[in-house]
Amino acid sequence: MLDHLATLHVAAAIIEQNGLILACRRNHDRVLGGKWEFPGGKLEPGESPGQALVREIREELGVHVVVTGELTTDDTIVGDQIIRLICLRAELLGPRPTNSTDHDALRWVDREQLPGLDWADADLPAVGLLANGATA
Repeated sequence: MLDHLATLHVAAAIIEQNGLILACRRNHDRVLGGKWEFPGGKLEPGESPGQALVREIREELGVHVVVTGELTTDDTIVGDQIIRLICLRAELLGPRPTNSTDHDALRWVDREQLPGLDWADADLPAVGLLANGATA
């Protein structure tokens, strides 16, 4: 049934520090502008999800992370494609990010407060897992 839709593979970072999880709000001039998401981006040809995540976080947030595991992988239909969001647990190597090339706000959120943000649809399964106690 969904075989005709293209699949876009995206890696996202679940970064938790001091009991708070990093959420990023997309710039208003971008697709899904104003929606919250976990930072990350599209996999390039030949990249593993972990490699893509490390690259994207460095490019977007100007910080370095190490991938420590996987939280979830979920498919969401957005328009005429499937977004396969691979949410990876990641740990900051150094200071917290203070700005982003793709986001107009960065917020460290308590997991119980995560559902209160206006999330992009693809991020909702991970938000639900985290809000219900899954460890980041």
